[in-house]
Amino acid sequence: MARYVIVGGVAGGATAAARLRRLAEHDEIIVLERGNFVSFANCGLPYYIGGTIKRRGDLIVQSPEDLRVRFNIDVRVNSNVTGINRDRKTVTVEHDGETYELPYDKLILSPGSSPVKPPIRGADGENVFTVWTIPDTDRITSYLRSHKCEKAVIIGGGFVGIEMAENLREVGLDVTIVEMLDQVMSNLDFEMAQYVHKELNSRGVKLVLGKRVEEIESDEKGSKVRLGDGQEIPADIIIMSVGVRPNSELAKDAGLEIGVRGHIVVDEMLRTSDHDIYAVGDAIEVVDYITGQKTAVPLAGPANKQGRLAADNVVGMNHPYKGTQGTSIAKVFGKTAASTGINEKRLIAGGKKLHVDYEVIYTHGNNHAGYYPGADPIHMKVIFEPKTGRLLGAQAVGEDGTDKRIDVLATCIRLGATTEDLQHLELAYAPPYNTAKDPVNFAGYIAENIRSGLVEPILWQELDSLDRDKYQIVDVRTKTEHAKGSVDGSILVPVDDLRQMLDFIDRNKTVVVFCKSAVRSYIAARILMQNGFRVKNVMGGWLTYEALKYKPV
Repeated sequence: MARYVIVGGVAGGATAAARLRRLAEHDEIIVLERGNFVSFANCGLPYYIGGTIKRRGDLIVQSPEDLRVRFNIDVRVNSNVTGINRDRKTVTVEHDGETYELPYDKLILSPGSSPVKPPIRGADGENVFTVWTIPDTDRITSYLRSHKCEKAVIIGGGFVGIEMAENLREVGLDVTIVEMLDQVMSNLDFEMAQYVHKELNSRGVKLVLGKRVEEIESDEKGSKVRLGDGQEIPADIIIMSVGVRPNSELAKDAGLEIGVRGHIVVDEMLRTSDHDIYAVGDAIEVVDYITGQKTAVPLAGPANKQGRLAADNVVGMNHPYKGTQGTSIAKVFGKTAASTGINEKRLIAGGKKLHVDYEVIYTHGNNHAGYYPGADPIHMKVIFEPKTGRLLGAQAVGEDGTDKRIDVLATCIRLGATTEDLQHLELAYAPPYNTAKDPVNFAGYIAENIRSGLVEPILWQELDSLDRDKYQIVDVRTKTEHAKGSVDGSILVPVDDLRQMLDFIDRNKTVVVFCKSAVRSYIAARILMQNGFRVKNVMGGWLTYEALKYKPV
C-alpha cells in the first residue's frame, strides 16, 4: 500500500486528493493544511462581504469531515509543513505545538500563493486588510459591523480589487481604487479596460490611475492614503490587493528547482526536479499555451486541472499538462470583463523574442437580436496571425452573453481553430440569446476579409499621428452621429450617399474610413476600392476610438 502526502488542501490539493482516491481505493492519502479550512471558494469571498452570498457556510466546498467520510482521506488541518526531507522521503509537520515526521511514497505540493504586502508605511494598521482566506473575510465583516465605515480605498485594480469595489459599494461605502498602472485589469489591453473604467465610474467608483501609494497615515481622526504626488485620500477601511506571490519557500529550502520569478519548476507531468515530488497551482511555473514560454498563471481553473493530472501521473497514467492560456473573467457591476490567450501588451513587450506577427480586430455586436428587448453590445478584441489565421487571444467586455463568447474563443484557441473556422461555427440562435450572425462569427468574417485582401485595416492608435497631407479621414456615419463627435479633421460622407459624392474625396490621398463599429465603413471601403481609391478601414470604429479617449475619474 502506497502513501500519498499532499501539502495544501485548497483548490489543486483537494482535487488531487479526491482524484487519487478514485484511482487508488486502498492506498493511504494524507492532506496537510496549515489553515483551518480545505476546499473553500476563495473566489466567492468578496460576494460574501457584499451580501450576495448570504451564508458563510456556502463558501466551504468540502469540509475535512466530508473528505474523510466520502473519500477516506486523512485531512489534518492546522498542520504546518516546515520541511521536506528528500533523503529519507519525509515531511516535517508542526501541529498544536508538536513536531513530527511523516513518511511519503509520493508527495504533491499545492502550497498556493499569498497576497503581496508592499513595504508601505502604515500598511499594518488595524483597518488594512487583504482578501484571500475565510478568516480574512471574517475580519473584514467584523470590522465593518463594529466601525462606522463610509469611505473605502482599494489599493490595486486586479480581479480581487474590482470585485471588492463592487461589493463594498453594495454595502453602501464610497469607494476609490488606486492603481499604479494606467488601467485596471492588466489582463485587458488599455482600450478594452476603458470600458471597465466607464462602468466603474458610472457606479460611483472613483479611479486614481498611474499613481503609487507611499504611506497610510492613521490617527484618532481617521486614516489617509497618501500618494507619491502628495494627494491624500481619506479612508475608513483599506483593502490591499496588489497581487500575489508563490508560496514556494518550502520547495526552495528542500533544494527543488525554482524559476526566475520564484515559482516551482515542473515538467509536463507536473513533476518537480525530484521525481517523487509533484507540484500544482499558484506556486508552479507553467508553459504559456500561446507562446510556449515559461510563465505563472494564478487561477483556480488551471490549479484544479493540474491537481487532477498530478494525481493521474502519481499512479503512472502519464497525462501531460498542456499549458495554460489564462482564460479569466470578472463581474464588474452590470458588465462582464473576460479574456483568453495573449494580449497585445504582451506581444509588444515580447517583441522579436516571441516571433509573432499579429493583426487586431474589434467587434461591437449585440449580445442578442437588436429587436428583442435589452440588447447590449459586447465589445470584443481578437488577435490573430494574418498569415495562418491562428487565434492568439481575445478580450470581451459586455453584459449577458460575454462569458459565452469568450468561452467559445477559448475553446477555439485550445483546439487550434483559425479565423476561417470562426466563420463556420454553428452557434445556437434565437432572438433572446443571440444574433443570426454571432459576434464570434462576425470576428471571423472581419479577419478573413483582412487576410483575403478585401480590406486593409488601420488601428485607433494610428489616427492622431497620420500625415494629413497623405491621408484623408472620412466619417461615413450620419450627419446626426457626426455632429455628436468625430475624429478631428475628418470630413462627413454618409455611406448611403457615397456613390454620389465620390468627387468630394481626394484621389491623391489614402482614404481612412470609419463609422460607429467598422461595419458601414467596410461597405464604404469596398465601394471606394472598386472605384480606384487607396483605402484603410478603422478597426472598431468610433466606439473603440471614443473609448480610447475616455478620461477616468
